[in-house]
Amino acid sequence: MDAIFPNHVTYEFVTLFVVLDPIASLPVFTAVTAGLSRRQSLLVGFYALAISFLVLLFFIVVGQHLLNALKIPMASFQLAGSLVLLLFGLKMVLGKISEEADTVGTAGGLFERAVYPLAVPGIAGAGAMLTVVLLTDNNTRSVAEQATTTGILLVCLIIFFVLFTLANAIFRVLGRPGVEIVSRVFGLILASIAVTSLVISIKVSFGIPLG
Repeated sequence: MDAIFPNHVTYEFVTLFVVLDPIASLPVFTAVTAGLSRRQSLLVGFYALAISFLVLLFFIVVGQHLLNALKIPMASFQLAGSLVLLLFGLKMVLGKISEEADTVGTAGGLFERAVYPLAVPGIAGAGAMLTVVLLTDNNTRSVAEQATTTGILLVCLIIFFVLFTLANAIFRVLGRPGVEIVSRVFGLILASIAVTSLVISIKVSFGIPLG
């Protein structure tokens, strides 16, 4: 079966970076770390990124085996995944992510704040889980290529941490409206990627040549 996503480092980086949407996570990060010291805030960010990596790594390693156990064809998962990514992108374009950030609570310890909603579903949401499974398809990607994708994911999460350290400065420069604009642009890019993937997955499902 043909890969639904091109096996290209730049393409995979852009896809992962956009679907993870670090800009949209900044309001969530600032909300869950309200009232904490800078050290405590960064610790919450580190916990959230570590949890997100473990969750997504689980889907990279086990995701497709789970599909096989449930007898779900990869083509069907690709089609469903493309639809979910499209809806997720539209949600970003419409500003729904920012609206959800406004409802975040600040109760609990550092680890509890990191787990929900920052790590899941903020960073390792449904869109990210679907994307890593599609990018590491066992039928089209070698172990080395899957390891490369995992490395790209790690780079994206490191960039997340850098943005968390600069969160206050970013908010001062962009302001809330600027953050929302950037997030919506990311959403438009993700929706475009999803539409392209949707067309490819339909062709693969019905045996239509991709040319």
